[in-house]
Amino acid sequence: MTKAAEQMKGRAGRLARLMPSGPSTAARTPFVLLVVLLLAGGLISLLLLNSALNEGSFRLSKLKRETTDLTDEQQALQRDVDSYSEPDALERRARELGMVPGGSPAFLNPDGTIRGVSERITEEPSPAAAPKPDASPSGSAASPPAVAPPSGSVPSEPSGAASTSAPSTTPTTSPPTSPGR
Repeated sequence: MTKAAEQMKGRAGRLARLMPSGPSTAARTPFVLLVVLLLAGGLISLLLLNSALNEGSFRLSKLKRETTDLTDEQQALQRDVDSYSEPDALERRARELGMVPGGSPAFLNPDGTIRGVSERITEEPSPAAAPKPDASPSGSAASPPAVAPPSGSVPSEPSGAASTSAPSTTPTTSPPTSPGR
């Protein structure tokens, strides 16, 4: 026993004998290392989590910017489509292609009679006017090719007979038209 423990008597002496007499650093070392490792691991995981969140934030802002750019482009394209679809623009482009207004429609019934406006049928068909040389989109003033009647075709009937019977099968010369463009 130590001198200090011998000097103490009674209860205090017994407690002093239970405690180690010298400084004990061997028991504290593993605990301190464990605490330091836990703190270091927590800091490293916090840094990794923060960098992953920042990367996601940068990617999100990049995707938002791309979405905005694509939305602007889509709206510009829609404005172009709308401007080309306006009736005035369609009429102008059709005239540039050499198309002419069709007038009132007339329909043939299965029995050969005509239903609709008959004034148009009574007139002799005429070819459409060729586009002006300066209005041609390609710059050439060439006229469209003439359509030859098929062999064995029936000659056309007089204009008065056309309103009561079936129309003739002889094609007339007219500029070719495209349905959509």
